[in-house]
Amino acid sequence: MAHIVIMGAGIGGMPMAYEMREQLRSSDKLTVIGNGDSFQFTPSNPWVAVNWRTREDIQFPVAPYFERKNIGFISSPVKRVHPEKNQVELTDGQVIDYDFLVIATGPKLAFDEVEGLGPEKHTHSVCNVDHAVKAGEAWGKFVKEPGPIVVGAAQGASCYGPAYEFAFIMDTDLRRRRIRDKVPMTFVTAEPYIGHLGLGGVGDSKGLLESAMRDRHVKWITNAKVTKVEAGKMFVAEHDDMGNVKKEHELPFKYGMMLPAFKGVDAVFGIEGLTNPRGFILIDPYQRNPKFNNIYSVGVCVAIPPVEATPVPTGAPKTGYMIETMVTAAAHNIRAVLDGKEPYEKATWNAICLADFGDTGAAFVALPQIPPRNVNWFKEGKWVHLAKIAFEKYFIRKMKKGTTEPLYEKYVLGALGIKKLKDKS
Repeated sequence: MAHIVIMGAGIGGMPMAYEMREQLRSSDKLTVIGNGDSFQFTPSNPWVAVNWRTREDIQFPVAPYFERKNIGFISSPVKRVHPEKNQVELTDGQVIDYDFLVIATGPKLAFDEVEGLGPEKHTHSVCNVDHAVKAGEAWGKFVKEPGPIVVGAAQGASCYGPAYEFAFIMDTDLRRRRIRDKVPMTFVTAEPYIGHLGLGGVGDSKGLLESAMRDRHVKWITNAKVTKVEAGKMFVAEHDDMGNVKKEHELPFKYGMMLPAFKGVDAVFGIEGLTNPRGFILIDPYQRNPKFNNIYSVGVCVAIPPVEATPVPTGAPKTGYMIETMVTAAAHNIRAVLDGKEPYEKATWNAICLADFGDTGAAFVALPQIPPRNVNWFKEGKWVHLAKIAFEKYFIRKMKKGTTEPLYEKYVLGALGIKKLKDKS
């Protein structure tokens, strides 16, 4: 009998649990450790932040659904992983032994790296549902007394899609309220240009997103480093292509949302051989840590280098499609090792994303994620908004039902008219 432990019950951890359950032998034991007792559908947080969704729409308790699948669940934060002992220490004092550990925690939000940044200080966030609910409460007050908005992503951020989504969703909500004319909006990003997305651009993402911003009267500052945030004021240093400061900005705002940089969680941070200097989990092509071969990792917490060097630091995103393939690879490889075989399954380094703009949206496909690419595709249309809604409903239903069918390959690629591609690199 083997005991497989999964750290995390989110976008990576919950699918990992279902897929791992299907791969295990009848004698094996599977336990999920969650930092809280609920699953939340993170991609819907921008809607929560303008009160188009409630917490209850996108969050549900996981224990009943795990129980149906014979998956153990512990709701307690992990204090520290002890890979040399094959143990996970919890904050409530429990020590859990494992034969295999899958780290799917997601990131730590590094608001502390910019003075005054974050929901506990002066800006909002859509990185988790608690932050989004707080942002929604502030939005309800803001629309009664509107003013300037600053929105975007700070230096070191690696997930730019939600920043663009939230900017356009706010614009849509304000237009519906007939108060858009009272709200100057500035988009601030570490990207070297609009539409870079941490991917070096995808298709004509630069032209399409710049056009979308001009149509919506959103100004932008790229190559931007947020130096500090005060109540109602953001200080931004704009850099040139050589990384030198070319202009300093003081941006007044009445409502601000900035995505932070990500780091690894405290439970693994600084463990030599397990993480890189930022605390992300080091993995080989099989999702396995090179030093501790019985530790695997999936999702945003894995270490992936930037696509390219940029004047202001940017990171590479880990999209839902990529995470799904990580999950499949990790589950199959653990089963292979249990059977006395070598790991064989590799995740695809491909990026597929549906970004909602409130009443329209943009979809991009980058196969593979790092250029040059076999597919380099970016389109805008109202159909993306509808597809994102359908995706939300489907994924939440999928997590409650406990199925593991590959949504992106079966539906998204098919809808876009793209045949299934697997990265062989």
